[in-house]
Amino acid sequence: MDRRRFLENSLGAGLLLTCAGRAAASGRPLPEAWGLQLYTVRSLMAGDVERTLADVARIGYGEVEFAGYFGRTPAQIRAALDAEGLSAPAVHLSLGELRTGFEAHAEAAAEIGHRYLVLPYLAGPERPGSGGGEEPTAVAAGYRRLADELNSIGERCDQAGLRFAYHNHDFELQALEVEEEGEEEVRPLDVMLENTDPDLVRFEVDLFWLVHGGGDPLDYFWRFPGRFELCHVKDRTARGEMVDVGAGVIDFEGIFERAGQAGLLHHFVEHDSPSDPTASVRASYEYLAALDG
Repeated sequence: MDRRRFLENSLGAGLLLTCAGRAAASGRPLPEAWGLQLYTVRSLMAGDVERTLADVARIGYGEVEFAGYFGRTPAQIRAALDAEGLSAPAVHLSLGELRTGFEAHAEAAAEIGHRYLVLPYLAGPERPGSGGGEEPTAVAAGYRRLADELNSIGERCDQAGLRFAYHNHDFELQALEVEEEGEEEVRPLDVMLENTDPDLVRFEVDLFWLVHGGGDPLDYFWRFPGRFELCHVKDRTARGEMVDVGAGVIDFEGIFERAGQAGLLHHFVEHDSPSDPTASVRASYEYLAALDG
């Protein structure tokens, strides 16, 4: 990564912190710009990246989070973002990509303007206990070893002028009955939060999956303040269905009131499988924009 790109990213981070400071000073907990996880519109991105980004900006989003570049080079992605006045603070990368292609992804991040490399999911054998039959204590130990690896990835990101974050689903909320210092329940998400260095590993809290797994966002914000710099704004019905933001029962206003405690800087709307991606991201944006009142 060259010095110019590092300075550009550093200046960008300073601007975000300044914006966050203004919001805190004014008592306004909402972000300067709502973001969109582009996985929501992946079918449109596969057809036309530039047009999709233009449509996203036209709706009102100011930030996007990538999950693949759809055959475009970093330079082409940066040009498409600049053309629409968008920024892309984060990108999702698999554990395999982080393990074997870190340097290339760090270079791409510098060119595009990403600040965060985010691990979005643990697949197959990457997930402790995925083989079945393991004792809960052994599974918990596996998550502590995973936390050590996350710290190592976070250190590499830090050295490259980037930040590293882990994104949760619901399986990290499944309680494990462990027998350490007496019998107690532990959740993998708690194990990772407790065993990662806050200066090296941030978390991207997916509000749908946290609630779906039985977690309370406000409880996590209270117990682990400042750890959740990014979030996925996703809604859930009382029956557990994923819906557009504002069409479910998650109390986003209450959650955003605690944004300062959580450490939230970036808010990305997401819907895993909308029937009409454009209508979905528009409806979600309109709900969130109305919170600005």
